[in-house]
Amino acid sequence: MKRAYFICLFFVLALFFSCSTTRPVKKPNILIIYVDDLGYGDLSCYGAKAVRTPHIDELANNGLLFTDAHSSASTCTPSRYSLLTGSYAFRNNAAILPGDAPLIIDPETVTIADMLKKAGYATGVIGKWHLGLGNGEPNWNIEIKPGPKEIGFDYSFLIPATADRVPTVFVENQRVVNLEKENPIEVSYDHKIGTLPTGLEHPEQLKMKADTQHSGTIINGISRIGFMSGGSSAHWKDEEFATVLSQKAKAFITKHKDKPFFMYYSLPSIHVPRSPNAKFVGATEMGPRGDDIVQMDWMVGEIMKNLRELGIDKNTLVIFSSDNGPVLDDGYADNAVELIGEHQPSGIYRGGKYSAYEGGTRMPTITYWPDVIKPGRSDALFNQVDLFASLATLTGQQVDNKNAPDSKDMSQVLIGNSSDGRKSMLQESFTMSIRSGTWKYIEPLSKEVPDWLANKTIETGLSSAPQLYNLKEDREEMNDLSAKYPEKVKELAKELNRIKGM
Repeated sequence: MKRAYFICLFFVLALFFSCSTTRPVKKPNILIIYVDDLGYGDLSCYGAKAVRTPHIDELANNGLLFTDAHSSASTCTPSRYSLLTGSYAFRNNAAILPGDAPLIIDPETVTIADMLKKAGYATGVIGKWHLGLGNGEPNWNIEIKPGPKEIGFDYSFLIPATADRVPTVFVENQRVVNLEKENPIEVSYDHKIGTLPTGLEHPEQLKMKADTQHSGTIINGISRIGFMSGGSSAHWKDEEFATVLSQKAKAFITKHKDKPFFMYYSLPSIHVPRSPNAKFVGATEMGPRGDDIVQMDWMVGEIMKNLRELGIDKNTLVIFSSDNGPVLDDGYADNAVELIGEHQPSGIYRGGKYSAYEGGTRMPTITYWPDVIKPGRSDALFNQVDLFASLATLTGQQVDNKNAPDSKDMSQVLIGNSSDGRKSMLQESFTMSIRSGTWKYIEPLSKEVPDWLANKTIETGLSSAPQLYNLKEDREEMNDLSAKYPEKVKELAKELNRIKGM
């Protein structure tokens, strides 16, 4: 009798542990789809009415939709740095980079790509980079080193910085695509070079007017930040971004369909200049910004279709999110403000890109992995800096104390097995904030606001005085409680300084 009892107990325990494990026998492919300047309220699955995003909605309907997931910063370079390194950007003074900046990630730093490559993954990055290339000012006419290869990526096809910055060329495996030796590229962010027209000199050549900052060299009828000469055979056409990047992404997936792959797919939409392909023009009544959201959704659909056709969608973990909050007028006259109507890019939240308010970092975030992630919604507090440690756990890798210092293992939150998210986290803008539960403290601004930011109409949340909000009662951050709860201000300020001093 006892023997039968122990045999039954053994099988019960074996069944329990086999059911409770979350690590599949076969390592999943990992696809991070990272959108640019997409707000919490810009998708129909997050409540948007003026634009429809059916492909992303399908991900949400069959995956996990997050309501309190965040980028680590309200601007692009810092968020991207944190995602790839598992470290808050302030630790490396990471800020918005010019187009000729050197690589901001030290090749000695272990990145997500390094970690997954060690786990046996083929690794690729396709799309917007904006983390710098080379040492010093890069020479665009030779192999540009260091770059993605030196920080773990086997393959790269890049928009080097942003679409509104020179050089306006694609860089594949660290060489400019279609460059002719007889027409070398030069780039300057200090003064005009070469004979190409600029937006200030020839506004009649522009498809859309631009502010002074964006009135440098004209390429494809659009003036950019900075100046360049040469490389005419390599110049991109903005309207071809969607098709070119989709082709490159699908080719990478197809090539590596029989082994685990990691692809960081960094879409340029919906960053300015918004110049969507002709087939998306007029898709909304919001002009180029709305049409660009539809184009972005199509790009997501193309990748998901490719995964299904190859029969690998069920073994692919898809993580969809954005690098920072939305912005309407960001240097180009594309009627984004005039045509916004009742659409709310940040949803119910205040602020957007550049802002310390929630709209700056609270991102639409969806995770999808058939048969592993159950469809639903998660209110857990999550930060993109945690992707490093979370993906390490899901792929059986260890993170030592030297790497990813700010990344926490949120793997069970990511796949929906737990709602126990972060207890606290930093939010970087032009100042620093800390979330602790539903409390949020924004520290006083300690430096001058750049002139270009002062001219933006966005609510930055920057102040010379401390601010305190309780998001449970005040999601829109309209009621500053710092005077009412001075001890809470002191407590959170102390915690913020502790983390900054680590």
